[in-house]
Amino acid sequence: MTVETAPIALRALVVDDESLARARLRTLLSECTQPAAHCVAEATNAMQALAMVQHHAVDVALIDIHMPGADGLTLARALGALERAPALIFVTAHAEHALDAFELEAVDYLTKPVRLERLQQALQKVERFVQSRRGLEADLSKNDVLVIQERGRMERVPLAQVLYFKAELKYVTVRTATRSYILDGSLNELEEKYSDDFVRIHRNALISRRAVRALEKHFDAEEGEGWAVRLNGVDDLLAVSRRQLAAVRELVSR
Repeated sequence: MTVETAPIALRALVVDDESLARARLRTLLSECTQPAAHCVAEATNAMQALAMVQHHAVDVALIDIHMPGADGLTLARALGALERAPALIFVTAHAEHALDAFELEAVDYLTKPVRLERLQQALQKVERFVQSRRGLEADLSKNDVLVIQERGRMERVPLAQVLYFKAELKYVTVRTATRSYILDGSLNELEEKYSDDFVRIHRNALISRRAVRALEKHFDAEEGEGWAVRLNGVDDLLAVSRRQLAAVRELVSR
């Protein structure tokens, strides 16, 4: 299922020691429509920029690299360390710093004089970044997050990313499209807590209702001929018990 996201107007911080350069970027930002954007703050140097983000909500920082004092790369490192870091676009007349910029996970790198079309393309990347972060924040605000402790580290996994839970010995495997985690818990507890989002298909497995792709005939060495469910995002086939077959058929037919 594709989730439609409402259009957003990006809030920009412009950082450049040249007043004409800042004025041009302000004008270009006001002409952007897909997505729309507007300058909410300006700064002539890194210190001013860091002060501005303390008082203004900023989605993207457009940063010149060569400035008096701390340069744009130093500023980018400081912004990237913030709890709510803005997306970064470097805007400079010097192309030799492009590699350094992308190592700092900049969204884009624009050379002066900036063209409207090129700025619009960069802002479209920012829009995807912002929408992705807002979607994750929405998941977290609903408390739909698994806290998994594994190999000496703790990780928060949004429930929306989980495709299935599978009980194996004393643990539960948590599977997303990109990797597996081990959760110390009970499948019954997970079923009770997340019954709106997951359905039992076997004594050892729960699957995400939204991830069901197909139901197909399957032969299992232990249980013989039966049925299995295939999910979007992974190649795994999960056996469906006869008792749960009707519930899975209903999911597939929706």
